[in-house]
Amino acid sequence: MKISFDHCVIHVSDWESSNIFYREVMGAEVVPRGGGYFYRFGHQQLNLHSPTLTPTPIARVPVMPGNSDLCFVWEGPVAEAAEHLRAHGVDIELGPIARFGARGEGVSVYFRDPDGSLLEFISYQEESDA
Repeated sequence: MKISFDHCVIHVSDWESSNIFYREVMGAEVVPRGGGYFYRFGHQQLNLHSPTLTPTPIARVPVMPGNSDLCFVWEGPVAEAAEHLRAHGVDIELGPIARFGARGEGVSVYFRDPDGSLLEFISYQEESDA
């Protein structure tokens, strides 16, 4: 059997600020659909719940603004990720700090989206490889 990750869901409370953040800070393709949007990252995407959209079916406990925790791979040194965040006015909550992800040992920085969801950039590249 072969499976791969397709999408997950976050909740956004304001389309405009969220779309700007995910497009400019996260590099997502913002795709309009059905009165809302989703954010595509290559072959994966974030589906979005909002105050104006009621998905079917819904989880037993609906996704609420700020209660997601997602990690994205930064393809480069983590120092570049930190610099990118600072250039966009995004506060780094923690890091750089050693972490273990799907590819093994890495270094991460943690930050929040406009709704307070915890996001992480993990880099598997050694700083000296830059």
